[in-house]
Amino acid sequence: MTILSHDELKILVNNSQTPCVSLYMPTQKAGTETRQNPIRLKNLIREAEERLDAMGMRHTEVIDFLQPAHELDKTDFWQNQGEGLAIFISPQMFRYYRVPMEVPELVVVSNRFHLKPLLHLINNDGKFYLLALSQKDIRFFEGTAYSLSEMEVENMPRNMDEALVEENIQKGVQHRVGGNASQQPGDVHGQGSPDQDQHQVKILQFFHIVDRAVHEKIRGDNAPLILTGVDYLFPIYQGANTYAYLIEPGISGNPEVMKPEELHKLAWPIVAPLFEQNQQSAMALYQQLAGTGTTSSDIKEIVSATYCQRVDSMFVPVNMQIWGKFDPDTMNVDLHSEPEPDDEDMLDLAAMQTLINGGKVYTVESEKMPDSTPVAAIFRY
Repeated sequence: MTILSHDELKILVNNSQTPCVSLYMPTQKAGTETRQNPIRLKNLIREAEERLDAMGMRHTEVIDFLQPAHELDKTDFWQNQGEGLAIFISPQMFRYYRVPMEVPELVVVSNRFHLKPLLHLINNDGKFYLLALSQKDIRFFEGTAYSLSEMEVENMPRNMDEALVEENIQKGVQHRVGGNASQQPGDVHGQGSPDQDQHQVKILQFFHIVDRAVHEKIRGDNAPLILTGVDYLFPIYQGANTYAYLIEPGISGNPEVMKPEELHKLAWPIVAPLFEQNQQSAMALYQQLAGTGTTSSDIKEIVSATYCQRVDSMFVPVNMQIWGKFDPDTMNVDLHSEPEPDDEDMLDLAAMQTLINGGKVYTVESEKMPDSTPVAAIFRY
């Protein structure tokens, strides 16, 4: 199983092969109710078969197409489940994800994957990074409200000794540490013995190397970055940091002995208020601009606007769909009360197009939507 991440979402968004089958189901993790998991999956696959048949696909091809989903139904697969399961199938792609929140039971067969239920996990308003500082073992994580996953970072040194040896070999001379213009190496952490000062200079040199790797990995992003480590390392790393969204306070402790679950439990309360504040600010702006022509709650207008890159931010309800078809050549949106063959969820279409064009998407409960509308958007112009 692949870990769900922002990069994974991009892979799913960029899939261009059709048809695309998206299956969602809540899962039971313990007790006798776990017996419902395979039954529920079989029912979803059967519904997907019927939808593919209705689209004119030969039934033998339909069976082969959905075979990877059937093969998941094994006893060991249903162990260690999350709160939900998401499965995506296209001619040359098969992905499934155990997700740590309940998702609606849903089957979508269309020209692209249906991804809106996952946005609550990995959209820009729930993502943060965590850098575990240690002289012996540097680790980098991407987190959401529900999970924290370690990430590989190209050119990231694993420990200080190896990094400094490699740096000095590459440069051919002893690296001269750079910092803030007003900062001298001996000022990194107060004045101490010459040996102590020299050691802090080496740590700063090491952190400059770490910062270069981190900055290259998340350059252009605006997700908050948290540090974890022993306290005296924080001001040293801040002297090397070039990422604009490093936040304080850090998480004090030895990250070498902390599991990702422990780190997540400590990190999320630090970043959660930032995301809540962003969403509340966007809602307040929507209310302020209402009636000026730069907002809309009309799904047809919003879908068309996303293809003109006009949508700056939008709100969509988590567990709601508006079925229909969109023709980008005529900009016509045709809505249906029930899903028809080849239909898409217009809310999902608008949300994905907004993200592709650099806009913000806020997924909220239906009762928290601005003015109780099924969709709301703020336009750039």
